[in-house]
Amino acid sequence: MGSIADELAKKQKEISVSEFFERNRHILGFDSQSKALIMGIKEAVDNSLDACEEADVLPEIVVTVERTEKDEFRVSVEDNGPGIVKKAIPNVFGRLLYGSRFHAVRQSRGQQGIGISATVMYGQITTGKPAVVISKTGADDVAWRMEIMVNTKRNLPDVLKEDPFIWDGKEHGTKITYHMNGRYVGGRQSVLEYLRQTAIVNPHARITFTDPDGRRTTFERATDRMPPATKEIKPHPSGLELGTLMSMAKETKNKSLGRFLQLDFSRISDRLAKDICERAGLDMMTDPTRLTLEEHKRLLAAIGTAKIMAPPTDCLSPIGAQLIKKGLRNVLDEVRPEFYAPPITRDPKVHSGNPFLVEVGIVYGGDLPKDAPVQILRFANRVPLLYQQGACAITKAVESVDWRRYGLEQRGGSGIPFGPAIILVHVASTKVPFTSEAKEAIATIPEIQAEIELALKICGRSLKTHLNKKETKSKTRVKFEIVQEILPLIAQKSAKIVGKPVPKLSGSITKIMNVVWVDDAVSFEKGHHRIRVSIYNYTPQSQKFNLHMVLPPGAFDYKGLQFFPTEVREDGKVTWELPKIASTERLDINFSLSGLNKEDYDENEIYASGIDPVAIIGAEPLPGDWDLKGLEVTESVEAKGPAPEEEEEEVDYDEAKEALNDD
Repeated sequence: MGSIADELAKKQKEISVSEFFERNRHILGFDSQSKALIMGIKEAVDNSLDACEEADVLPEIVVTVERTEKDEFRVSVEDNGPGIVKKAIPNVFGRLLYGSRFHAVRQSRGQQGIGISATVMYGQITTGKPAVVISKTGADDVAWRMEIMVNTKRNLPDVLKEDPFIWDGKEHGTKITYHMNGRYVGGRQSVLEYLRQTAIVNPHARITFTDPDGRRTTFERATDRMPPATKEIKPHPSGLELGTLMSMAKETKNKSLGRFLQLDFSRISDRLAKDICERAGLDMMTDPTRLTLEEHKRLLAAIGTAKIMAPPTDCLSPIGAQLIKKGLRNVLDEVRPEFYAPPITRDPKVHSGNPFLVEVGIVYGGDLPKDAPVQILRFANRVPLLYQQGACAITKAVESVDWRRYGLEQRGGSGIPFGPAIILVHVASTKVPFTSEAKEAIATIPEIQAEIELALKICGRSLKTHLNKKETKSKTRVKFEIVQEILPLIAQKSAKIVGKPVPKLSGSITKIMNVVWVDDAVSFEKGHHRIRVSIYNYTPQSQKFNLHMVLPPGAFDYKGLQFFPTEVREDGKVTWELPKIASTERLDINFSLSGLNKEDYDENEIYASGIDPVAIIGAEPLPGDWDLKGLEVTESVEAKGPAPEEEEEEVDYDEAKEALNDD
């Protein structure tokens, strides 16, 4: 009779990765019927977008959801990408952890090689039906149609049927159709909302969606410009772990340690490789495959103390401020926002050797609900994150900002702010640190969260500037209109009573107003933006100062210009050195912007220098970092908080006017 250990040993056996995920499908996000439907579509759309971008093709994606039974749906996702060669189709759709992007160090939506094959597997588990894939690689090539299932015991595809297919009118592309049990729902966690958000951060894509009731929604592309192509880079040694180093050294094809460091990593030159080897006490010609454990430890310590440049950033593909705004406008026009804060794209940073960057945009006003939490749109590598909001670094960063400084309500001084606003945050990286394989939330990595917070503060400052400008200009305009109407009536009646000529009112007006008022407007006519800036001097003295604006680079039009600026910079910063403006006088600056679409510019960003900030309304003080790229926020400035507003005694101007008209 064998021992207990022998009996237990007989029961031990290996399971495939497919079988593991079959039993633990919740790890991949297939943990509810409504969520499963979205996850399946998401994986297919992600693949389609990646394929189109790799082939430099403007994406045309068609998503259709049909109800076949009470809780069963037939889903199809079709694209116009480069297609998939016949021999690769089974493995792409029927084998988990199979793909071309897992080992590539560059930004992409799909990296693990799990998503679409997991969708096929979930579909066959819940309905028993195979997925049908049609793919065509060229106009002169025949398309192939395959029925595929996943053999979960072996993690291999089972091709049930394959046939050549006549795909009329299709030069190239891929279409997958599968069945799955699910539940179709509306709201913020719906298929339509996922596609809506996808269209915002992929403005180069045209997405058509047909829901189970036959309703068709099309998100037209907002630009014909493809995202910048990403380049694959070598792993960066920053944050390297011992086991990873040992594995790379064992598998390298380079025969010397010096060549291994230079060619298997990024940012290590011959000089730096020599320095690292000297620090580790190792010879440059040592065979890296024969290093001992102790030598690996010394090598890793030497890498950790060396000064190594940050990794190259051409492996990332930011959306860009202009396209973020276009994407938001294209999708959110229905709520008619009053203000789009200039989106922020931060310079790339590094986390554990992986480059990443953060982008932020804020939409305010219009028909957005005023007494509800702001909507947070979370994205990673241009993919919407619809679930696990509370566990995401993006949400935690939003909650950590004091939004009361920027004009939004924040009950209790912390948490998600309230107000008519939408906050968009996009994190792009070669390796996004997701909290799970389902890729639903970003882990709270301090470096990433800090970058998000800083970008939010910069964007929040633009929002606060807009709100302050709106409020002060509104008050000044009302005050000015009242003064212009009431004072002449007072003067006329007073002069009539005492029998004297009507006095000049300029001195009285300046005493009441006592400000320099900058009024501005933007209009779009005949393909050009017309900009008007009017400066009213309602102070007792002449005023001379500088006016500054931030305009789209290269858009300033000199044609027909009467008042030339002192300086027009390549980054779009423009300066006017104004002549003396006499008391009660007005100076107009009129110019045009060319080469822009209507939605590219809708609000002026105006600053002033050489004048007391208290004495001017409608222009912000020139930031001290005017020469720097972007408007940086420092904690010392933030800590001061907004200046307290002076309380003004309310006057019933309508009542006063009626009294003056009363004989």
